[in-house]
Amino acid sequence: MTSTGIRIFLGGAIAAVAGLMLTWDTTIGNVLYVLTYLTLCTMAWLAVRRIPPGPERRPWLLAAVAPALWLTGDVVELVYYYLGSVPPVGVADAFWLAGYPLLAGALTMMARRRAPNNLRGAVLDGLTLTVAAALASWQYLILPYLGSGLGVAETIVPPLYPVASVALLAAVLFIALSPGDRGVPTGLMVGAVVLYLAIDVAYNVLPLFMDYTVVARIGPLILLGNAMIVAACLHGNRAELTSPGHKIRILHPARVVFLGLALLATPVLAMLQGDAVAGLIAASLCTAFVLTRFTIAVREQEKAQALLAFQARHDTLTGLANRAVLTDELERRSGPVAVLYLDLDGFKEVNDSHGHEAGDLVLATVAQRLSAAVRATDLVVRLGGDEFVLFCPNLPEAEAVRLAERVLVYVAQPIPFHGETLDIGVSVGIAAYGPDDTADGQDVLRDADMAMYEAKKLGRGRWVMAGA
Repeated sequence: MTSTGIRIFLGGAIAAVAGLMLTWDTTIGNVLYVLTYLTLCTMAWLAVRRIPPGPERRPWLLAAVAPALWLTGDVVELVYYYLGSVPPVGVADAFWLAGYPLLAGALTMMARRRAPNNLRGAVLDGLTLTVAAALASWQYLILPYLGSGLGVAETIVPPLYPVASVALLAAVLFIALSPGDRGVPTGLMVGAVVLYLAIDVAYNVLPLFMDYTVVARIGPLILLGNAMIVAACLHGNRAELTSPGHKIRILHPARVVFLGLALLATPVLAMLQGDAVAGLIAASLCTAFVLTRFTIAVREQEKAQALLAFQARHDTLTGLANRAVLTDELERRSGPVAVLYLDLDGFKEVNDSHGHEAGDLVLATVAQRLSAAVRATDLVVRLGGDEFVLFCPNLPEAEAVRLAERVLVYVAQPIPFHGETLDIGVSVGIAAYGPDDTADGQDVLRDADMAMYEAKKLGRGRWVMAGA
């Protein structure tokens, strides 16, 4: 469905809801309510059928089942109403309550799919906010029923609604706080659930200030939430809710404010109601979530800094040290050293004949072979292109020559590539200085470089000693 179609559809839903609110609790209003509800549920099922079977369909299927259960509960209540009786507690409630965990499950599945292995921050922040909401629900909505002296069903069933709402709140927070694209479908899904929760809060709070018959007129608003879910499922960018997004994780200032309010709310609510045990549990949970979140954030920051530091001093393709590391080692040189400057033979031909994929394979393979040829104390560097340097402290000239000969053999071994073999060689320039030499580090590198060019002139697979 196009954006224009979505707007027309939602505009019609708003008009229908407004009309139902005006005719609420009349026979014609009830009939139209059920028919509109049934139409939206049918559209939800048809929208789900358009999604190919598989993991992407599952959360949408749960999201479509939830309104169908709520409609069933409404129909049960209306049947009892027109039969002149009131349904026993728990009959219609079973259908109404069953929809909450299904929708919460759908949202959780979406959050996991849109932020795979990247959901810990959203979960911890969501649970922190949820704990504050759970404490408020416990003190203001659940405890009054538990101490009301009513029957078992009348005491147990009503508090289940705040519990279900808290679970749904946690699930929608996972979506809202998770990294990922935030387009129209995400806004519609989050908006629908926020509307459901607002209706629940209104049903519990508004009767304290006005007659329940007036409050009941907000009932048709649930249809607007259902329409928003249908619109999200029909939207062309629906996959943003079930696929990894590209948005970079940022800590929005509003998120910090809400977390701070959640931390503050737990002791304030405990003091207002005098329920020290519940307040202590809630405060402990919030503190644990925030400390865990802080620890994870610090560790992620440390890993990011370590990665940046590594990338600044290493070649991204081969993982070898880069010129910056070599420069530092040359500047710190204080004893005997041998430097081998390497340039690959035949590398351009490989790139021209087989492409850059083959060229990258050659460079990575040569890097591995050079690392295997040197001592643990030596440094293998990729300067760029097909040029490498071996920095070998305390390596005598004779050993440097043997190392160069070993490198010629190692590098010249064929490299398999898509059923073919890539043949390359290497030219090596050697600069070896004893303990009494005062040559500057850059002079050593330049001498090795010049020796390498002399080796190139001699032909493929040769080495030359500087000053020989």
